[in-house]
Amino acid sequence: MDSEQKYGVQRGIMGADRAKFDAKKGANRPAPIEKDFQMRIDKDGQWFHEGSLIKRPALVALFSSVLSCDEAGQHWLRTPVEFGKIEVEDAAFVITAAEIKGKGEGAEINLTDNVARVHLLSGANPLIFCKSPLNPLVMQPYIQLEKGLLAKLSRPVYYQLASYIAEGNGAGLYSAGTYFAFPLEEDAQD
Repeated sequence: MDSEQKYGVQRGIMGADRAKFDAKKGANRPAPIEKDFQMRIDKDGQWFHEGSLIKRPALVALFSSVLSCDEAGQHWLRTPVEFGKIEVEDAAFVITAAEIKGKGEGAEINLTDNVARVHLLSGANPLIFCKSPLNPLVMQPYIQLEKGLLAKLSRPVYYQLASYIAEGNGAGLYSAGTYFAFPLEEDAQD
């Protein structure tokens, strides 16, 4: 009598939920599961879980590393095993500092966000002006980031860049060889 008959267990049923191993592909993972994370990012780039502020910067940095935004503007946290929607009031990140090196076409502008990541203003991370989701009558400056994400320029950074433009008597600025038009009207920043 074999073990299948002896114990009344079908062969392979115990491993039905386990990932199968394919030597050519590596481990086959189960499909990710959708979760309700109950997370929100406010207009100032602060992260909340179940209504409470997440105070640990390392945890916010971890979550931000798996954040993306689809074409419809929905933000998602995605890991290999789970994913879920999160609410974002404006932009997922806020640019809190700017470092300008050089002048004119040779300038490079490094922008630091509220998660302490540095982004070079360039064709890969362009400066764009869009209607603010909080006030559709206002054109807000953002930096386009990877995975469809945006970082909003804080007011001090906006004025720092506007001052830099005024020094050059222009209507835009260069960074990493790319020119960015910069409207200086009163309503460009809320």
